[in-house]
Amino acid sequence: MENIKTKTINAMGWSFLQKFGYQSVQFLISVILARILTPSEFGILAMIWILISFGQSLIDSGFGAALIQNKNASYIDECSIFYFNIFIGFIAAAFMFMMAPYVSRFYGKPVLLPVTRVMSITLIINSFGTIQSAMLNKLIDFKTQMKVSVISGIISGIIGITMALTGFGVWSLVAQAISINLFSTSLLWLLNKWRPSLKFSFYSLKKMFSFGSRILLSGLLNSIFVNLHSIVIGKIFSAATLGYYSRAVKLQELPVSLITSTVNSVTFPVFSVLVSKDDKYLFKSAVRKALSLIVTVCFPIMVGLFVVSKPLVLVFFTSKWEPCIPYLKLLCLAGLIEPLQGINRSVLLAKGRSDLYFRLSIIKKACIALAILITFRFGIIYIIYGQIVSAIIEYLLNSYYTGKIMSYTMFEQIRDLLPSLIMATLMGIVISFFSLIHSMNFIVTIGCQISFGILIYMLLCSLFKIPYFLEFLKIVKLKIALIIPGLRDKGIPI
Repeated sequence: MENIKTKTINAMGWSFLQKFGYQSVQFLISVILARILTPSEFGILAMIWILISFGQSLIDSGFGAALIQNKNASYIDECSIFYFNIFIGFIAAAFMFMMAPYVSRFYGKPVLLPVTRVMSITLIINSFGTIQSAMLNKLIDFKTQMKVSVISGIISGIIGITMALTGFGVWSLVAQAISINLFSTSLLWLLNKWRPSLKFSFYSLKKMFSFGSRILLSGLLNSIFVNLHSIVIGKIFSAATLGYYSRAVKLQELPVSLITSTVNSVTFPVFSVLVSKDDKYLFKSAVRKALSLIVTVCFPIMVGLFVVSKPLVLVFFTSKWEPCIPYLKLLCLAGLIEPLQGINRSVLLAKGRSDLYFRLSIIKKACIALAILITFRFGIIYIIYGQIVSAIIEYLLNSYYTGKIMSYTMFEQIRDLLPSLIMATLMGIVISFFSLIHSMNFIVTIGCQISFGILIYMLLCSLFKIPYFLEFLKIVKLKIALIIPGLRDKGIPI
């Protein structure tokens, strides 16, 4: 148990550094590009993101998750998945290329024709790196992935910014998107030792298909419905309005995806190992700890982002992006729920219940479609209200079925996360008073709200002895000890 715990903490630390490095680079680049380009140009690229997401889900085909979940996968299995991914990559790219005229006519934007066709190249590029990334995830090697994401992010950012400064407009965003995928795939091959041989087996694909096919169908549904809001907004409103909405989504996802993707990328392979040990108590304890730790970090971040949204947007992105502020505030409420979804999804997959995972996906996507159908005529604000309600329903469904298969009920989950939510809310109320001081400029306001927010939250959690906050501090100390073992030798208490 101790070996698994140490390995998990070490992997989570490197995964966090990978995501943090990548997100930091991307945030800095997005700030620079948002100051140069217009919301409409960002909206143009957001219009075709559904095709990219759909194609990427096809490429993975659920076999990446099946490879991680199956601890007995052979080298022939890996090679077979590799060649299958490449084949699907070319099919998906061809489909996106042919869909370009229809996309252009649907939105009434002629520029979407060449943009869509050029962007289809990313699907071919990504198909060569999918198995490499899955192998690193299976090995829980996030140190290598950190190098890949940071280096490729910096190089592609330089390319995008240079083109934006020289007047390429939306094409600078296209170049950035293609180059980051190209450099990521190249670095995965350079830094990962795994290489395919000329081996292929339809039997290998067949034996993983029952698990992977449901993940594939869930992924396809997800790629459609996650982008459904953007399709509706882009069609009914304008490219600029979609640009504002997509900017709000990216800002809200920045901290959430940093934490949730870090935890989920580690918990799925780790949960899979624990399931194979057939220790129900150990598995439940691990899930409970993962859920509690993630909300301990995510809840104050989301509440804090809600409070600082106005000065944050105006300072970093300038007043031309001000219309996205109310969207960002509401999306932060939905962001409180997202961390809970990932843990419950990892449980279902680790348990091998891809059938239940798929059925829940269908129900949840139906809720999203119904919410959009009811709210779109009233405006974007009401569309986001529908997102919040859909997210709540999704969590209730996930937690209910997770409780059935591992005896960790929805009410137990809510009981574990409630203390962190209360502490985060109290923190948000206190730091919101800084915005009432009109003599302070926005930069000073942000600095005070963030610094005092961290201090207040830590004091509240310590005062009320929130158990998983104290556990989080222990994990941070242990991670420091693992990265810098010499601290103990120097007499620093850890």
